[in-house]
Amino acid sequence: MNFAREGLLFIAIAAVIAAGAFAFAISRRSWALWLVAFVLLLLALWVAYFFRDPERAGERGVSLVVAPADGKLIMITEVDEPSFIKGRAVRLSIFMNVFNVHVNRYPVDGTVQHVHYNKGKFLNAAAEKSSLENEQMSVGLESAGGRMLVRQIAGLIARRIVTYSKVGDKVKQGERMGIIRFGSRVDVFIPVGASIRAKLGDITTAGVTVLADLPR
Repeated sequence: MNFAREGLLFIAIAAVIAAGAFAFAISRRSWALWLVAFVLLLLALWVAYFFRDPERAGERGVSLVVAPADGKLIMITEVDEPSFIKGRAVRLSIFMNVFNVHVNRYPVDGTVQHVHYNKGKFLNAAAEKSSLENEQMSVGLESAGGRMLVRQIAGLIARRIVTYSKVGDKVKQGERMGIIRFGSRVDVFIPVGASIRAKLGDITTAGVTVLADLPR
């Protein structure tokens, strides 16, 4: 299994702590310490599981918008997007819990035209106002289907957003664009005329689930 490079240090630290706990339990011959060591082993395995980074393949095309994140589609709403699209757009919001893969992917082919970090709060990422008030990174893409924006949003637990995007980058649909540590949300803003395939409550898979067909 592949692991996100941002998680390798965490995985190594958790593994060392678990190994140290087992060594201490062996030296002390204590069942209580064995139990603690076992719990730490489970924690180390969970850390590795959290930072997994599986390869993804799915339907591709210039008229398609694929999910940028694993999780649950919690909102589909028409909004004003003034920072990059500068007009009306449909926002699809995907909430990631701590058991989802947290590597994010580009929803379309295109050129990165806008990268903006906004320092903010750490409210519940499922809340409507988190799209405006929470710490976030926005990536604007110029694509064959028009302008689109992907917004990585920190949540109650998440404290670190990583984005690989740089202005001028040519990106491919389904390629890795970044990661958010420990639970959060990703919004994708698409043209109003798009035909939405997904529905509220759908479980999405980054780089695989088709969210919408773009207007021609």
